[in-house]
Amino acid sequence: MCLDPGPTGAVRRLSQRCARLAIVSDAPAARQLNAAQQDVLERLRRPASERPTFDADLATRLRDELESRLAEVAAAIDPVSPLFVGKRQLAGVFGCEASFLHDEEQLFAWTPPMATGAVAHRAIELGINWRSPDPAPADLVDAALDSLTRGDTGLADWLYRCGDVERADLRSLAVSRVSDFSEGWPPLLPNWRPTTESRCRVELCDGRIQLNGKYDLTLGTPDGRRAGKVIVDLKTGRRHTHMHREDLRFYALLETLKLGTPPRTVATYYLESAQIDIEEVDENLLEVALRRTVDGIVRYAELQGHLGPPAEPLKRPGPPCRWCPLRDDCAEGQAYLAEADDER
Repeated sequence: MCLDPGPTGAVRRLSQRCARLAIVSDAPAARQLNAAQQDVLERLRRPASERPTFDADLATRLRDELESRLAEVAAAIDPVSPLFVGKRQLAGVFGCEASFLHDEEQLFAWTPPMATGAVAHRAIELGINWRSPDPAPADLVDAALDSLTRGDTGLADWLYRCGDVERADLRSLAVSRVSDFSEGWPPLLPNWRPTTESRCRVELCDGRIQLNGKYDLTLGTPDGRRAGKVIVDLKTGRRHTHMHREDLRFYALLETLKLGTPPRTVATYYLESAQIDIEEVDENLLEVALRRTVDGIVRYAELQGHLGPPAEPLKRPGPPCRWCPLRDDCAEGQAYLAEADDER
């Protein structure tokens, strides 16, 4: 695998193409927004006078409550091996625990859908941060593929080894997703402070419990105790409003603990339907997120055997049973699928 850090062919071509476009005008012409773009803009935009201000001690109160309620779990954790918890672990313990634990035990392996999502996210990141105007989605995907293939990661190895047909299918789907984003979102202006793939870590109980998150897209920034940041999750596939809102409430809690000021809004954007679901952040939302986080961490610790013998995982049948690797030997899952098929 080539690891030369110099610019790749796709990146050079994209830079040259954008440079030629930039020669035409020193500044890109104002673009008219379509209805979907205008909807996103109107639903996310707030004048400063309407942005909430939070108490200076909010983050301290939330942290104290978290650490108090998690003291028993923290006491059972070796500080050398902290308990890492993110939205995936929380979703797992509130879904089918049996399926979640099975997935936890498997060695991680890249799949075409996962690789497609990673390439599309990387291409969107490049598009947001590219300094020249309006690069084509296909060019961004090619640059993303080149960049990711040259990395020293498992994804780089997967991309390097995948066949021509698989790579072409991946490229086609990634281009479609990047096009969905560019057609559904208004151009992100520099003064909106857009950032992509931002990581957040919060250490609790002297680092014995660590909460982790990665935001697909953020806009804005707080102004002292006045909220100003928007956190956005980009989604493909079906809309699962409840689950996706829970994920973003967890992110709002992390951001509050990290900066002291909560984000003002959290939003899920569905690329295929060009729809956005938003929640305004207030103290009630943060308290709901805190209670769920505590309950999830305690249950995760029980399943992992930190508080005694590992707890028996619960089976919660639902739509994911249809592609669950345990379905052939799961009576509950089989019964659910049979009933679902009868209702069709």
